[in-house]
Amino acid sequence: MNQTRRWWRAGLGVLLAGAVLNACSGEKPTESGPDPAGTKWSTIQQQILTPNCTGACHSPGTAFARQSDLVLTGDVAYDQLVGRAPHNRAAADDGLLLAGTRGLPSLYTSFLWEKINAPDQAHFYDEHPQYGGQMPLGAPSLTNGELALIREWILAGAPREGTVADEALLQDKTRYQPPEFRVPERPRFGVQFHLGPFEVAPHYEREFYFFQPLDTPGDLLVDRVEVSMRPGSHHFIIYTFDPAIPASARPPEETYRDLRDGQGRYIQKNLVALEWSRFMAGTQWPYMNYAFPPGVALRVPHIGGLDLNSHYVNRGADPLPGEVYINLHFARPEEVVHTAELLDLDTRDFALPPHQVTTVERSFAFGETRHIFQLFSHAHEHMTEFRVTAVHLDRSEEVVYFARDWQHPPILELDPPLTLVAGEGLRVAVTYDNDTNRTLRFGLLSEAEMMILFGYYYTD
Repeated sequence: MNQTRRWWRAGLGVLLAGAVLNACSGEKPTESGPDPAGTKWSTIQQQILTPNCTGACHSPGTAFARQSDLVLTGDVAYDQLVGRAPHNRAAADDGLLLAGTRGLPSLYTSFLWEKINAPDQAHFYDEHPQYGGQMPLGAPSLTNGELALIREWILAGAPREGTVADEALLQDKTRYQPPEFRVPERPRFGVQFHLGPFEVAPHYEREFYFFQPLDTPGDLLVDRVEVSMRPGSHHFIIYTFDPAIPASARPPEETYRDLRDGQGRYIQKNLVALEWSRFMAGTQWPYMNYAFPPGVALRVPHIGGLDLNSHYVNRGADPLPGEVYINLHFARPEEVVHTAELLDLDTRDFALPPHQVTTVERSFAFGETRHIFQLFSHAHEHMTEFRVTAVHLDRSEEVVYFARDWQHPPILELDPPLTLVAGEGLRVAVTYDNDTNRTLRFGLLSEAEMMILFGYYYTD
């Protein structure tokens, strides 16, 4: 990103935030420095970093700590953060530090601030797709009070000793809410698709497929996928087809193929093509802008188009508008070193008894070396925890992914990739709380359940 633009955006955020804080307190800014009874580094450690960042993530020996080269336990967190370059290559190349000591200039060059600043989420994913996901992973964003306190600490020069701000900031427990739906710009080198607007009836789940023709002379190489959806979406998925799909099963072009009618009954003729569907990309986020690692691209087979799958849930009493924009950014073949392969670990043989908490566990071993660079989960509303463990040949294990948010599960980017040799694999353990009167099994509705781990990898 242009350095001047970075300074302008960060500076505007500081000015606005400071104006709000001063207006709320009724005090005028002074030049006397922080309140001596205010917050110390130990408060940031104990009340923000320890409960939000350690645990299964930034603790010694965890896969997340090794991937990020960052441990945030109380004994080392300060030295790990202050004055260090980030392990993320793109951020390091941009000249960022995790946290600097120069006060205001350091806010503009802080990778820590980029990663936690939820109100600037659109900028983060728009302009820094190589920076990974925002943090905390798989959990709600930091509160506005926590963010304000960390911002004040950076502005004060990130001191180890002394006070930086009024601890009363932590009383603000509100959290950032994502912005309203927006239309992304068309790719300079790629293609844009648009679904809708379409209507989702009250107290209804609408899921449909839409075959979008795409006239290309051969396979495509895609290195970035961008999706923007109106509120209410459960998921959006792009499918290709197995090249062996018979002509009789190919769906009509540019036609909404609803899976269910108005009474909730499945429409069998619209299910036929699904047998040959092959997952390409998808998200449960209202806005996703995922860029593959440098030199890696996803090959999209030449089948004459793509099958677009949208699923909206309307629990309200009024019709809900749905709409989706999809941008596929093409890679230049001469720049591609590795072709991405899809990781799709789908479990369907499970039963969740009523009024019980149940954990379903499945193990998957791989027959060749895989370099996994992305993971994300998919489950429905009764999921309380989705945990993935890497199992090595020496029987050692490490947690490599977890999520507690079924609606917007984290997309974990692994840089460097998680390498599993032949014979090693992943164990998926998902915990569900079935508070209904019926046994829950695999199903397409959000009231049923799923247990899927998606991701991408490349081989040797």
